[in-house]
Parts: sequence; structure tokens; C-alpha cells
Amino acid sequence: MSTDASTSPASGRILIDLFTSLDGVAQGPGGTDEDTSGGFRFSGWQAGYPTEGVGSEIDKGMRQLDALLLGRRTYDIFAGYWPHHTDGPEGGIGQLFNRVPKYVASRDADIALDWEGSTRVGGDLAAEIAQMRASHREVHVIGSLDFVHTLLAEGLFDELNLWVYPLLLGAGKKVFDDNALPAVLRLLHPPITDEGGVTLLRYGRTDRTPEVGTF
Repeated sequence: MSTDASTSPASGRILIDLFTSLDGVAQGPGGTDEDTSGGFRFSGWQAGYPTEGVGSEIDKGMRQLDALLLGRRTYDIFAGYWPHHTDGPEGGIGQLFNRVPKYVASRDADIALDWEGSTRVGGDLAAEIAQMRASHREVHVIGSLDFVHTLLAEGLFDELNLWVYPLLLGAGKKVFDDNALPAVLRLLHPPITDEGGVTLLRYGRTDRTPEVGTF
């Protein structure tokens, strides 16, 4: 019988939200200068594939969060954008991001975090995430792929939400690298696919590991 390894109803959850191509590339989806490391040619691929159905599901998920947990690169992008976009169509999300606590994963104990409500984490990540679960209902990790690799390697998440685009990008940083902790995930809800072929998959972590056999 599958055992859900996510936290109890009385505890908060850590949710990872990623855009990915069909072949698992999650590098630099949002802009042409977001992440071109390693010679990546397709930074901005999500912005280059606009589709109507994604926005409503993202907005619905964002309305539930009461804290952000971000890698340093994503934090810098967000901090340079959202404080200045609190009006118009994006205003609600901008106001929300400005208001909620923001935890920033960094090995640099001396980093300057000027966005109000920002706190560095990374000294003892497991203990710090346990404290986040005790303090918040939903902590969302958005983008932050390098940091996500750490969370996947250490099993420090409760839900993995993947927006899968019908694109093949070839080379690029993948959602899962070779250090991901072997695990059996549980599909939490039926997949949602919009008119552009983008499919939302929501998985919960369990305490099961893959078993092997022979057919």
C-alpha cells in the first residue's frame, strides 16, 4: 500500500512549481537572458510558447501560498521585477509576493537581501524547512532549478507540480539530475491539459522507493 510521505494536515507543505519541456528541460523558461549558462540556446522558451490555459492554473496555485522559498538566481529576478509590478493584471501576484515571507537559499552568509521580508536559509536546510512547515501552510518553490535539485536529492518537498510543454529542447538543465533521491511519486489529481497542449501534473512524495523485478 502506498504511503504518503507528505506532512500531516496540521503541518505546512513544501511545493515545487516548475515549467518543463517534454524532454525534461527546465532551464531559463521565462526570458531570453534568464539562464544561458552552458551555452543554452533556448532561454525564454516558455515565453515563446504563449498559451491561454496555463495562467489560470498558475494564478489559482499562487493564491494559496503564504511563503516563497527561492534559489538565489530566481530571487534576484523576482526582487528586480515584482516590487515594481503591483498594479494592472499582474498586481495581485505582485502584492502577494511583496507581502509574504521570502526564504532565499544561499551558501553566502553575507548576501544582501533588500526585498522586504527576505531571509537567508541554507545553514541547516532540513531544520529550516521543518521550521517553515511549522510556520506556514504552503511554501512554494518557483523555478530555482539548481536549488530544486538539492530538494529532490534530500527529499525535502511534499508536492511537485510540473507544467509540461509539448516542446523538445535537447540539451539544457533537466528537472531531475543524477542525484535525485529514488522515490515513487503519487499522482494527486488528474492531469489538466489546455488548448496549447500544456499539461499540468501534480505529484505527491511518498516514502516508497522503486522496486525491481523481472517480467
